Amino acid sequence: MKGELRRLRSGPGAEDGRQRPFLVRVRFAAEDPDRVIADARAALACVVERAGDWPAFERWPRLLPERFVQRCAPEPAEPKPESDESFDTGAWLRQWRTMTPEQKRAACQGPWSLSDWLHCFDPTEEGSGDDRGWWWHAGTDETGGGWVQVATTGWPFGSGSLFWLIEASGGADLAYAP
Repeated sequence: MKGELRRLRSGPGAEDGRQRPFLVRVRFAAEDPDRVIADARAALACVVERAGDWPAFERWPRLLPERFVQRCAPEPAEPKPESDESFDTGAWLRQWRTMTPEQKRAACQGPWSLSDWLHCFDPTEEGSGDDRGWWWHAGTDETGGGWVQVATTGWPFGSGSLFWLIEASGGADLAYAP
């Protein structure tokens, strides 16, 4: 997490050059791509800074940038008390693997609820962010758009939270790119 937080604040350093991570780049369009990158960094830094002492969900709307929180979808209604169904990760993964790339892309599109997005970074046993150090680099390009590069363990990876981070920060027309 320390390396990710450092890269969020100042980009990759000399010590990152010795690593050989699997990097994925996502390009986006925006009127102000520098603002998109700054907003995405602010939201993600807030989450990464608290990975060691994960706050209760009720605190997150006050901790994260207001603009990011406002762009998230409303939280789903509470499940009925008589419903004791837990999430079946295996069934979800089997279904995900049968989907086409277009179906996967559609399933990952926002808006995401704040709780769904935070779940991807939550390092506790209730979340799925216990083993991630993601942000690598970001910048703008000659076309007037921007890009965010993340380190991952391979392909495919759970990119929906990345796409929503960029979209909620003001990016549009997101696509994987070299």
